[in-house]
Amino acid sequence: MKRAKLENMSVDQLVGRYAEVGVALEKAELMGEIGRVNRLFGQIIALERELRARGCDARLALFALYDHPSPQVRLNAAKATLGVASDAAKRVIQDIYDTESGPQALDGGMTLRFLENGVFKPD
Repeated sequence: MKRAKLENMSVDQLVGRYAEVGVALEKAELMGEIGRVNRLFGQIIALERELRARGCDARLALFALYDHPSPQVRLNAAKATLGVASDAAKRVIQDIYDTESGPQALDGGMTLRFLENGVFKPD
């Protein structure tokens, strides 16, 4: 996604797009579409950068996705908000680790371990 296009979107639009891309990412990952996964992950990063550039409140808007039906969307949102809402984000990640299966549970477990060991230091 082009930065100029993202700059013209509202925070709500960015959050909506973040959810859409997360759902697509989950499907691509399950289908083994590595090239598509990489492109979609790039879009997630671009959306997170735009939200970060808009400040803490914009990042906190991702809270709305903590209850999303897609474990990938919940995981992405929780990881993106670890630096601004650590306890709430960790609870979401722990829940994914405890109740889901597949790559999201694995990613959630690794994230929790890396946080615990100090390997991952969110900002």
